[in-house]
Amino acid sequence: MKIGGSELATRLVVAFILIGLAFAALFLGGSVFWLVVVAAGLLMMGEWAGLTGAGPAERRLSQYALSVPLAAMSPLAAGPGFLALGLLAGACVFVGATTRRPRLAWGVLYVGLPVLALVLLRERENGLLITFWAMALVWACDSGAYFAGRAIGGPKLAPAISPNKTWAGFLGGVAAAGLFAWALVLLFGLPVLLALATPLLAVLAQAGDLYESHLKRVAGVKDSGNLLPGHGGVMDRLDGLVAVAPVAALLVLVAE
Repeated sequence: MKIGGSELATRLVVAFILIGLAFAALFLGGSVFWLVVVAAGLLMMGEWAGLTGAGPAERRLSQYALSVPLAAMSPLAAGPGFLALGLLAGACVFVGATTRRPRLAWGVLYVGLPVLALVLLRERENGLLITFWAMALVWACDSGAYFAGRAIGGPKLAPAISPNKTWAGFLGGVAAAGLFAWALVLLFGLPVLLALATPLLAVLAQAGDLYESHLKRVAGVKDSGNLLPGHGGVMDRLDGLVAVAPVAALLVLVAE
């Protein structure tokens, strides 16, 4: 499907704004980074509620419940640790028990765990580098998949879920993420273990993309939301990172 000139311009402007915001928050770290990822998390929770068919009251309830563990992750509070993890589990149970919607409750963990992981990564000693690695490998994967898919084409990856994705794009995304990680090793000293694990994380990023495509197909919608002109919702932009961030955080903890 071709994109009109005005729509493409809108997409590019919004993309540059999002990239600038991400880099600024990543560089500043601390409470600024926490605030940005928490805001994204709460917006994603609202979009998740919409995909599950929850009404406005249930959507607000899920966002309020999620806000408790997210607040605990603040550098000014307990921070990203076992307390926040326990509060996430409690919020999940609370939402499930009060709404009788298991899928809505699962969204608390779907959104909350990546937020916890990103805040945890940024607070490490080399947090700027490793958080940039976790976030940017997803961008590298997306770019590699797009260009390889367009240039090569070929058999479809999962036509019943996402008709435009190809195996060539899948392999191109894995290769691009891997090359990006080794560039970080050579230029900035990224731990080799993380570079070796990057192809697996690129697979997870694309699985996260497919999972959200499945959710949207079940819900009968094209995008998770309409907050970002030309891009859809926040979930549409962060679906790969949702799958990557928790595993990346576990790898970093093991590597230390």
